[in-house]
Amino acid sequence: MKTAIVYISAHHENTKKLVDSIAAANEVAVFDAAKEESIDLSNFDCIGFASGIVNGDFYPSLLSFMEGKLPSNKNVFFLYTCGMKRKGYTEKARNIAMNKECKILGEYGCLGFDTFGPLKMIGGIAKGHPTDSEIKEAVAFFTSIIEV
Repeated sequence: MKTAIVYISAHHENTKKLVDSIAAANEVAVFDAAKEESIDLSNFDCIGFASGIVNGDFYPSLLSFMEGKLPSNKNVFFLYTCGMKRKGYTEKARNIAMNKECKILGEYGCLGFDTFGPLKMIGGIAKGHPTDSEIKEAVAFFTSIIEV
């Protein structure tokens, strides 16, 4: 399955660590949505979207990218890193994918070092994340959804 991952990873590049590890272990095209504006995803069978979490959601610019550039009827999956684990981080991204009649293969999220906003004053949270184990779990997650 021809696969791409489109990501935005700011601040500490936590999400990029997951994406880079998946790409190193698999044949995957990787696109940084913050740097590449003219990405054509129509030739990919499977598309992953990866983001750090800000205010409880994927980066707004990645959600806008999905609205404008995600082709209909694709297999999609989601990756994210966050300062605190909670449910619902992928809800807006899932809604975009469902509105485009895409099949959602799954999601993987883990902690990521977070110093956004007032957290900077206390030295941040989730220091040392993602761990090597969490990164390996992300690769295993990807392998499991691609083998289906």
